[in-house]
Amino acid sequence: MQEQLAKTNSHLTSKQKIENSELDLSLAGYDYELPTELIAQNPAVPRDSSRLLVVSSANVDKDDTLQHRIFRDLPEILRPGDLLVMNNTRVIPARLYGEKLTGAEVEVLLLEERQHNCWLALVKPGKRFKHGSKIVFTAKSKTDGEIGRWGENFHPTSPPPHLPITEAAPPHHLLTATVLETDAATGGRLLQFDLPQGVSLLQLLDVFGEVPLPPYITNTEAQSEQYQTVYAQNPGAVAAPTAGLHFTPELLEKLRQQNINQAFVTLHVGVGTFRPVEVENVTTHTMHEEWIEVPPSTVEQIRATKAAGGRIIAVGTTVVRALEGAATTGELQPFCGKTNLFIYPGYQWRVVEAMITNFHLPRSSLLMLVSALIGRQRLLNIYQEAIVSRYRFYSFGDAMLILPEARI
Repeated sequence: MQEQLAKTNSHLTSKQKIENSELDLSLAGYDYELPTELIAQNPAVPRDSSRLLVVSSANVDKDDTLQHRIFRDLPEILRPGDLLVMNNTRVIPARLYGEKLTGAEVEVLLLEERQHNCWLALVKPGKRFKHGSKIVFTAKSKTDGEIGRWGENFHPTSPPPHLPITEAAPPHHLLTATVLETDAATGGRLLQFDLPQGVSLLQLLDVFGEVPLPPYITNTEAQSEQYQTVYAQNPGAVAAPTAGLHFTPELLEKLRQQNINQAFVTLHVGVGTFRPVEVENVTTHTMHEEWIEVPPSTVEQIRATKAAGGRIIAVGTTVVRALEGAATTGELQPFCGKTNLFIYPGYQWRVVEAMITNFHLPRSSLLMLVSALIGRQRLLNIYQEAIVSRYRFYSFGDAMLILPEARI
């Protein structure tokens, strides 16, 4: 397959190069077919037993351009002095199920807190929710660690008996929210949760919510902690930074012992990360915003690493967006706020030199981001190699390591 990859990319005519360049900016250029059985439904156990496809050279004619390894081999592949930058966000139990005052069932996915206890959320079904509508949520009675999937009609394994709902203040096992307005950008609703002063909804989500999974995971035995990185710390994401799911505490310690250092940023992953790009000309795509924090300590570590000749390796596309988003002025600076940075082929890199990433959905902004690092056609060829070699794809799937030598 590697010979085929080399032949595909060698000796392109001028016309072929122009066509490839046009496809780089066309949505159709990011399609590929994936056998459904390669969509991982459960995480690898242990985490670092997942497979790792290493891209080690930009020269596709070399025989060792791709290496098939295991994720726990990472300390053997990286160099002392390298810096792994990780996203320490934590997925919140953002999926809630409730009822309207009429008794009609409602499904809510929290996206972000706009003001204290006032959340932007996707509501299903959403068309009938007018301003002033109320939703009542009942404390869950599901198995600890159970997780729900985006967009599915999920119900607790042991549903509580139906309780009458009134306009009066609910008892402690009920939670209410009022629809304030519609958000034009997302089609979601702004929900004001009715809570006593000093109480935050985040404190109650373990009681009323569940950790959501993407819709392509339809048959899983995973527990909620398996959809968190082992270094997850700051609650706020509605999806996991999945490239980090492969690390174990033991692997992190082994990396530290070999002077392969670690730094952290926070990017609260939003549902928009997984939504497909829908415009044919990708340059006209409006990227969703995500909240990021790149602390001064991480900026200092990155500067010190580069000064000493070490390499900056982003663990996941979320870290790429955070670091590059904090360097839009041309130089990396501490940053706390939102970014809508959209990275696609032709992007001028400022910070990231290499990355660890999972295998992404067709027509996704994530696929375009990785293409900006190593080239769209080359990435699609590598994906075909992964498919032939039966790698597992998407959130619970295997990983790629793109080394600095592989960048275009």
